[in-house]
Amino acid sequence: GVHQDGLVHISEITDKYIRHPSDVLKVGQPVKAVIISLDKGKQRIGLSLKQVRKQAN
Repeated sequence: GVHQDGLVHISEITDKYIRHPSDVLKVGQPVKAVIISLDKGKQRIGLSLKQVRKQAN
């Protein structure tokens, strides 16, 4: 498969306020995410963790 990194903006980690992503995540921690944006020109993928929880409900 293709390996491509993606970005999860801090506002897409959780609905609750957090000061820093390390408040709820650890480096290397596996997570499930939803792709919310693609920019093929800049080769960027926008991801959301909180959308995964919303889709599960």
